[in-house]
Amino acid sequence: MDEKKLQTLLDRMEIIDTQNRYATGVDTRDRDLYRSCFTDEMELDMSGMGLGEPMTLSADMWVDQAISLVSGFESTQHIITNHVISIEGDRATCVAYLQAQHYNPENMYTVGGYYSNSLVRTPDGWKISKLKLTPAWTQNT
Repeated sequence: MDEKKLQTLLDRMEIIDTQNRYATGVDTRDRDLYRSCFTDEMELDMSGMGLGEPMTLSADMWVDQAISLVSGFESTQHIITNHVISIEGDRATCVAYLQAQHYNPENMYTVGGYYSNSLVRTPDGWKISKLKLTPAWTQNT
């Protein structure tokens, strides 16, 4: 196998690993793990969820907000699948399906949709520089 193909496979695995750490970090409320997924400054677009207009902010600020949001639930489970990855040098995009369940004993809020994330290669691995969630559906039971 040539070096370019091998590097592409490694990059794809590392990008998927970043997405998996994202889900695990937010679900376990592990700030350090979740923070490890992002560049220091990032773009955030949660406008489809009614969480304001797209913005640029520090990753620390986003991590605090995200952990605070999910901490209002007894537990959450973010499932990220079907990664479609495009890599150009040290930049990549990853579009992946999402199903996120937010559980409290009295209700469950579920979101189905997809992430359209931009990532950059850093000395510490691939990091999300732009996070965009597009909901396809929500259910509140």
